[in-house]
Amino acid sequence: MENRIRILIIEDEGILALDLSDQLEDDGYQVAGIASNGRKAIEIFREHPVDLVLCDINIRGEMDGIQTCEELCKIRPVPLIYITSQTDRNTVLRAKQTYPAAYIAKPFDTDALRLAIEMALNNFSRIPVLEQSQTEPPAHTPESADPKPHRNEPFLKLGDMLFIKQNYQFIKVPLREVLYLEADDIHTAVVTAGKKYVIRQAFSTILERLNHPRLARIHRSFAVNMDHIDSFSDTEIRIGGQSLPLGRNYKSGFMQHFPSF
Repeated sequence: MENRIRILIIEDEGILALDLSDQLEDDGYQVAGIASNGRKAIEIFREHPVDLVLCDINIRGEMDGIQTCEELCKIRPVPLIYITSQTDRNTVLRAKQTYPAAYIAKPFDTDALRLAIEMALNNFSRIPVLEQSQTEPPAHTPESADPKPHRNEPFLKLGDMLFIKQNYQFIKVPLREVLYLEADDIHTAVVTAGKKYVIRQAFSTILERLNHPRLARIHRSFAVNMDHIDSFSDTEIRIGGQSLPLGRNYKSGFMQHFPSF
């Protein structure tokens, strides 16, 4: 089963929250939960992996949406998108202190929301994860981290997660689940136990961008995840039921992944 991007919805209008949930699910995302107040949102955020937060500002409870997002970001960094009818200057200035990826006024357009989600993941993947105090704002914002974000990136990397673009959405693939990479002209295949994703980008470029210590290049067209190797010989490697060639020029580098005693 593929790893879908998980989105937390913070919205106290029940019908709107359900409609938004249905839309996200139809678009291929997974709704991690729906919260009508800040306390519930924090509870869901602590108990479930969340890749992105969609938040209304005027919600029930003692915390509004902005205060809630401040608390979420103290737990761990996450891209934020506000969807709200509040567009007055004071509210916008308060929201900006949480460095949201987007601020969408209600009623919103479906395509605008889709674009905002794509941009949020794209920009957030480029921001260094910084140690922050509860009172000191981040040293880098999305604007300063990358003055020219690239919407058309075929994949993004955030920590140990890959986000691979499929049509107009990004599919989350944990790097630990990748078996191997295979070059195919100007494309690269990312192969897991259950699925094969094709990325329109050169093999060497992807390896350089991933820079993952457990990925070992074994051939001019293959790189394997060392954690999934079943067996190997002088000429081939067995992984995930497949036999891949071990190139003579790459054997030395491959063996360096094994500690010497």
